[in-house]
Amino acid sequence: MAPGGKGDVKTAAGTMRVGVLGPLEVSDAAGRPVRVGGHRVRALLILLAMEPGRVVPTQALIDRLWPEDRPSDAANALQSLVSRLRVALRQAGVSDGVVESSPAGYRLAVPPEAVDAAAFESQARAGSQALARGNAREAASLLRAALGQWRGRALTDVAGEEFAFAPAARLTELRTAATLDRIEADLTLGVADATMIGELCELTAADSLAERPAALLMRALAAAGRQSEALSVYQRTRQHLADHLGTDPSRQLEQVH
Repeated sequence: MAPGGKGDVKTAAGTMRVGVLGPLEVSDAAGRPVRVGGHRVRALLILLAMEPGRVVPTQALIDRLWPEDRPSDAANALQSLVSRLRVALRQAGVSDGVVESSPAGYRLAVPPEAVDAAAFESQARAGSQALARGNAREAASLLRAALGQWRGRALTDVAGEEFAFAPAARLTELRTAATLDRIEADLTLGVADATMIGELCELTAADSLAERPAALLMRALAAAGRQSEALSVYQRTRQHLADHLGTDPSRQLEQVH
């Protein structure tokens, strides 16, 4: 997700922030909440926020907002939603110029870091890279900041809309990966507590065939002096892999064992 025109983005950067990692949350430069009412108006803002700084084509917005029962004049209906969004922003003291129109479509003129989902992805990527470099302390800090962006289910307000299925699933997968990276960084730093073990138990229960959370759970249990439980996790995972996939544990899991 890349920013658009530099001048416009700079102006908008101090104007508003948008949160989609949970219920839609909009705030002005001072952090005051901005109320945006109406399901389709909120859906429009979410669609624009998913691509901050980029023009989202008019037809793409129409297709996503009205997958069925499309208005006879869909372009005009979309323009009406844009107008309602601008009015809501203006009433809250936010420049309605943050929602820009062009011959190609509309864009939310904010930099990526003004949208929590983009900020999360950037910080999670940096944390993963730090972990790969062997800097566990930096990785743990970055990954905690990334995961701190989450307030609930991704794209909550449009969870039932078809256009949200794939991006919500992708963000959830990234959240899981970032959580595992953070746990690995903490284990490297010698941290292994009940909270971490609880997190890993939930992750292994959610996917009994996933070997990385199983390996990390084994490490955490062993570090906490619970070796017999760690061995039980290995045996259970090994059995699941044999029963469901007809495979043996990976070399990584064997090494942890």
